[in-house]
Amino acid sequence: MNGIEKITARIEADAKAEAAEILREAEEKAAAIREQYKVQAQTEEKSAEAAGKEAAQRQAERLESAAGMEAKKRLLAAKQDCLNTAFEKAQEQLLALDEGEYAQLLAKMAVKASKTGKEEIILNARDRERVGPQVVAWANNLLAEAVKPEAAGKAAKVGGKAGSVLSAVVTGASALMQGTAMLTLSRETREMAGGLILRDGSVEVNCAFETQLRMLREEMAAQVAGILFS
Repeated sequence: MNGIEKITARIEADAKAEAAEILREAEEKAAAIREQYKVQAQTEEKSAEAAGKEAAQRQAERLESAAGMEAKKRLLAAKQDCLNTAFEKAQEQLLALDEGEYAQLLAKMAVKASKTGKEEIILNARDRERVGPQVVAWANNLLAEAVKPEAAGKAAKVGGKAGSVLSAVVTGASALMQGTAMLTLSRETREMAGGLILRDGSVEVNCAFETQLRMLREEMAAQVAGILFS
């Protein structure tokens, strides 16, 4: 299971219960608002009887409509909170992986994003200290393992985007095996929650968790909403 699949699995597994609770609270608040407006409408209707029941009825209808709009706004805000919470929890759980799993995840992310096999891996200060060497070693091992006779053939057969990714891995791995390229650990660190940045000269690929989750949210907003609110 790759990093993106792990993220989506965690979103689905951990966010549903919290989403239901947030929506329940929102619905209770919406019901209370409707009741409040109803009582207000009834009070105004009674006080306005002398001025004419028709005017009082129109006022009651306006208040009822306002109550409905307010309830919808509250529910929409609650759903937005659910989505925010789901992706926040996804990031928290990625950062909470044990050291070995975390380093392997970063290594796989680096291999997937690598184009030449000679990029620098930039981590945050904490990750560089605790898992930096492991990430680089595992990433380079993954590149080396990709250099097999059947790998290039598979890349050609697959074609399209998937074939391009596999071809990039094979190209980087070949360079590694020939001694002309190798992923290295940068001395530089960056401010990010987790994840990594790959740099080859002036070209950078941002694989920070916050960036990847933001992009994933944009791509999967409808799908995640369907999971949470179905």
